[in-house]
Amino acid sequence: MKRFVVAVAAGLFCLALVVPVCAAQDNAAKPSLVERLGFAKDAKLLIVNGDDFGMNHSTNEGTCKALKSGGLTSATVMMPCGWNVEALNWAKAHPQASIGVHTTLTSEWGGYKWGPCLGVGGVPSLCSPEGYLWDDVILVYGSATIEDVEKEIRTQIIRAIASRVDITHIDSHMGTMQYNPIYHELYLKLAKEFNLPCRMAGHDIMDMAGGGYLIDKADEMGVLHPEMLYMDGPPSLEATESYFKDLMAKIPAGKVSELYIHAAVEGDEMSATTGSAKRRIADTDFFADLNTVKWMDEQGIQRISYRELRELQRTGKPIPRAKYGWEEKEKGK
Repeated sequence: MKRFVVAVAAGLFCLALVVPVCAAQDNAAKPSLVERLGFAKDAKLLIVNGDDFGMNHSTNEGTCKALKSGGLTSATVMMPCGWNVEALNWAKAHPQASIGVHTTLTSEWGGYKWGPCLGVGGVPSLCSPEGYLWDDVILVYGSATIEDVEKEIRTQIIRAIASRVDITHIDSHMGTMQYNPIYHELYLKLAKEFNLPCRMAGHDIMDMAGGGYLIDKADEMGVLHPEMLYMDGPPSLEATESYFKDLMAKIPAGKVSELYIHAAVEGDEMSATTGSAKRRIADTDFFADLNTVKWMDEQGIQRISYRELRELQRTGKPIPRAKYGWEEKEKGK
């Protein structure tokens, strides 16, 4: 955008008039992402992702609960956390679930920590003096080398794929792989390398931060992504239902939108891990409620997952409409 403004200021007035017209005509000729996915051009498509899958047992229980109801349509696993084994085993037993990798470079909780998959010796710049991942994004940016970041994130993706789970996408824990442009370019490089779609904010957010070019870059690379991303949460526990219903009622027609939650069930483990336990439990209860799923359907919200994006990215063709939510056939699964 900055280059464009300079060019206009330099006197390329005719070019400034002609190029937008040509671009508009070109965009009008291309089917939208919604249409390429096989939906009507004015369809409201929504991905609801469960972040932090594999962080602990409570998160796993909450994530599985909401996936089974159909309120969640995708989830992403934190490979550095020990409870990823339970999460991945569940995913293998439930191949209809859309499961991705929650690329992780931080370990933010005071009393519960994890280190990188490659260990402190393999990626020393990613680790605190105690050997854990840094506890905040800014510490990662101030300490990590991009070479260590690439090694670690690639390893997380490879390990997830090696588990024999059908990995459908990647996103970023605490946004670490996205807030810094250098990291974001690496994030896109890895998405392209593994031929996976990835979470991205839309132009409404990225342009304000000077990152709109990253969306253009992803599109040029053939890496698919949602067009709108909703990152805020309810202002109070009491406002959970009204907040999410108001948000979802306003998602734009003709675009793929994503919102995400951090799932959990009530218990000592979650309360001991984070002060946000009640928030996580309330969000989970809302999206695991079949009345919520029914309301979404009544609003004309078409629930999709990242699997639809991945298959379009890989084959150029839409997949048949998927059903989200299922009943367990065997007790205890």
